[in-house]
Amino acid sequence: MKKIIIFILIVTGSFCLPSCKKFLNIQPIDKLTGNNFYQSKDDVIANIYDMSRRFFGKINETHFIGATGEYRSGEVLHEAQADNGPARAYVEVLGRNDLIGLLSGGKPWDGFYNFGRITDWTGYYQVIQSANILIEKLNEGIPGVNATEANQFKAEAAFIRSLSYFFMVRLYGDVAYYTDAFHSEPIGRENMVSVLNKCIADLKTYKDFLPWTYSDPALKGVRASRGSIIALIMNMNMWNAGFDRANATKYYQETADLGRELVKSNAYKLLPIEQWSTVIKGRSDESLFEFYRSINYGDQNSAVAPFGDMFLHYPYKRPEYTHRVSFAYFRGEYMQKLYPNASDKRAEIWFDEDIYADNGRFMMLKFAANSFANGEEDANPDNTFLIFRYAGEILLCAEALAELGENGDAITMLNMVRKRAEAPLYTSGDDLKDFIFLERSRELMGEGHHYFDLVRTRRILSSQWSYNVLTLDKFNRGAWTWPISNNALTNNPFMTLNAYWVNGGN
Repeated sequence: MKKIIIFILIVTGSFCLPSCKKFLNIQPIDKLTGNNFYQSKDDVIANIYDMSRRFFGKINETHFIGATGEYRSGEVLHEAQADNGPARAYVEVLGRNDLIGLLSGGKPWDGFYNFGRITDWTGYYQVIQSANILIEKLNEGIPGVNATEANQFKAEAAFIRSLSYFFMVRLYGDVAYYTDAFHSEPIGRENMVSVLNKCIADLKTYKDFLPWTYSDPALKGVRASRGSIIALIMNMNMWNAGFDRANATKYYQETADLGRELVKSNAYKLLPIEQWSTVIKGRSDESLFEFYRSINYGDQNSAVAPFGDMFLHYPYKRPEYTHRVSFAYFRGEYMQKLYPNASDKRAEIWFDEDIYADNGRFMMLKFAANSFANGEEDANPDNTFLIFRYAGEILLCAEALAELGENGDAITMLNMVRKRAEAPLYTSGDDLKDFIFLERSRELMGEGHHYFDLVRTRRILSSQWSYNVLTLDKFNRGAWTWPISNNALTNNPFMTLNAYWVNGGN
């Protein structure tokens, strides 16, 4: 009888244990769950690269950069005459903020894109869990890892963990937050400002454990550095400034201070605009953090993931008969707003000669460092996925300084980027804050920041800045977010979805 009771308890437990750990639909990587894995420094480094690979996996699932950070304000239209034109019409569905229609199924783009995967945050939590486990193991001690190295590895883990939270906050708003290893208790979503403030406090404890940069050029931008952490804290602060407006000055001041620290370090530099191909190829002196990709190393991108894929045609994409026009284009009116005259080298180097084409003849060469295996191959742009870049953080610092009324220093920062672009320096006239916003739109086009800049500055509420204006009511109800997959509700009574989308997106 005793043996029977024990057997029943074991069987019952085998059903109960998995269910309590499914509330975020995550599982630790098998090799990371046991003490037998962390036996050397090489094991730790392998884990760090694995976390980066897993994070990039989320971006590589679909046309992520464009869908989340570029198209939702309506500046991009599709070219109906392009090869498989109806499948590219999703850019205009996103431009109307019709995410319900985008994800409803039965659409021409269903066979090409996997937009539904953006709603699933599981991959981010897998990265977070891996980072939590690694930090715990480093605290316990790993053979061959001294105290200095342990602090550096913990800083890298904290960076990728906080980067995961930052991406989720910008996509979903409030998220579930935890930092303990092997977390199993169901928890609800925490206010996003609180989440980011916790991430900021966490990163501050690790910031100075990392070098400004690496002597090994293969590690530049690829492994987290002090500059990576500063860039992430700056971006988190500026996001919070838009949603915690009572404390905005504090966030602006910290962003400005960190931006000055970054520039003063002299660890990074803006390469001459003629050397842009070096920047986009990756591992340059301008990169703060990136997902390095190179066809020379056999890196495999999803066919639809690169942003530049939508804005290239022959001879940058082949064969000619299926690539006579680009799949999509930026509105001519919008391009006129960004580049009202030709005295900006970016207009010459990053675009084909007709940047105001307003149709499929438009071509964006910013990401056009293509490598073809043979003469007639439909190849995606062979470029690195830039997450944080020195020019972007200089402009973020300029924005914070302008908000603080320190216009002189803001203009100095702004003109660092203008000078590199060989564009006329800003003196006065146009509103400084608006000019800095437009400069970020110019400089970071296609890098996944534009829509989030519209949201955090609330310019998304104005037709001056967006073709898809949100009302204040819709904004407050989360119309800027993405829907969250129903999988998030599994075995978690405390979890909720984004009500705006549950209620039909209106």
